[in-house]
Amino acid sequence: MQEIEIVKRKIDTAEDLQSVVKTMKALAAVSMRQYEQAVASLAEYNRTVDLGLQVVLRAGAMPIRLTRSVSNGRLGAIVFGSDQGLCGRFNDQAAASALSTLPGLEAEESRRCVFVIGTRVASRFEEMGQPVEETLTMPASLAGVTPRVHDLLMRIEAWCEQHRLDRVMLFHNRLLSGAAYTPHMVHLIPIDWTRLYRLVAQAWPSRSLPAFTMDQEPLLSSLLRQHLFVSLYRAFAESLASENASRLASMQAAERSIDERLEDLRGEFRYQRQHAITEELLDIVSGFEALNGA
Repeated sequence: MQEIEIVKRKIDTAEDLQSVVKTMKALAAVSMRQYEQAVASLAEYNRTVDLGLQVVLRAGAMPIRLTRSVSNGRLGAIVFGSDQGLCGRFNDQAAASALSTLPGLEAEESRRCVFVIGTRVASRFEEMGQPVEETLTMPASLAGVTPRVHDLLMRIEAWCEQHRLDRVMLFHNRLLSGAAYTPHMVHLIPIDWTRLYRLVAQAWPSRSLPAFTMDQEPLLSSLLRQHLFVSLYRAFAESLASENASRLASMQAAERSIDERLEDLRGEFRYQRQHAITEELLDIVSGFEALNGA
């Protein structure tokens, strides 16, 4: 009977854990879908910003820089990870991809600065021997992404001044389909003027010719900052979507493992219960025969 109670407690523990895993799997699926929708809706906003840049550049606005002009070749790498666990190899892949890509960008270890968003990916860099200049936390929900992006924009400007950076790259995981994701890199600073001037050659999407009344330079500066905002917001949203996709895959694997464990435990419980019943029946038969013999 004691063995039956032990197996029963194991079954109860596994069922409780199964309930927790199912809840986490549902939360991960809902969160992943939420961030996917945010990325999709951001495309239209990005198109509006591009149209505004097309108008201003067609009017002859001159290129400007949002950061100080330096030419010492220092590169700033911003790597997006997670603050929460149970997301498989999500942080390992983000860190490994950034470290394997940085040497190809002609940035020696002494001439690059790594900034990390997510405490867990920061620990991966420490294990790999890569020093981290500063670690920030990831937003816990979609509502926290916008203020975090504004804060990061100000920090990037301060980092460029403090560390004399002339290039800033973003490294994050991008969701592909289902629970699959892949490492992705974005060239944030300096602005890719080749791409922007390609907008000038594109045809305007309507017959109404655009016009603006404010000065060109502040309008261009505002649009470029919106362009940076879109790039950072997309990096946050895609990274969070990938994190929840990885967590969903981990929870699915854990659920399968728990189901298999429960099947084994229930089989063992049935065996132990049948064995106990058999022993009780044998005791009764033996007692009955002993009474008859007496």
